[in-house]
Amino acid sequence: MKVGFARVSTQEQDLQVQLSKLGVHGCEKVFQGKQSGASIKNDEKLKDLINFIREGDEVIVTRLDRLGRSLKTILEAIESIHKKGACLNIIDGSLNTKNDNPFSTAMINLCGVFAQLERDLIKARTAEGREEAKAKGKHMGRMSALSDKQAKELYKDKLNGESI
Repeated sequence: MKVGFARVSTQEQDLQVQLSKLGVHGCEKVFQGKQSGASIKNDEKLKDLINFIREGDEVIVTRLDRLGRSLKTILEAIESIHKKGACLNIIDGSLNTKNDNPFSTAMINLCGVFAQLERDLIKARTAEGREEAKAKGKHMGRMSALSDKQAKELYKDKLNGESI
C-alpha cells in the first residue's frame, strides 16, 4: 500500500500542493498536519503513520524535510519505517529506499544533513532579524493589553494600597 505523509509548518500554509503530488503517486491513505517541524503534534502524526504501515508498504513524502526538521527525527523516522518492513519514497529528491544499498543510505543521510542545515540557517537568520529589529526599537512580542496611561493609573492605585 502506498501511504503518504504531508505536513506544513503553519496554519496559513496550504497542504494542497503536497496532497496533489501524493495523489498523483497513487497514495491510498495520507497522514497530514499543519504544525511546526519541532511540534509534538508532528511526532504524533508521524507515529500514527508508522503504526499504520505494514511490511511491503511504501511511505511517500514530497520532500525529506516533511518527516521533520532535525536530522535525528528524520533518521529515526526512516529507521522506524524500515523496521516495519516498508520503504520510503521521496518524490522531489528522486530517492527511494526500496533498493536498500549503500548509495541510498548515504543519500538519505546527506539529505537529512541538508534539512538540518536549512533549519539551522532559518533559525540563525530569524534571530539576526529579531536582533536588528530590537536595535531599531521595534517592539517584539505581544502588544500590551493596557495603554501607558492605564498602566500608570494601576501602578498609582497599587501604591495607594489598593488590591491588585
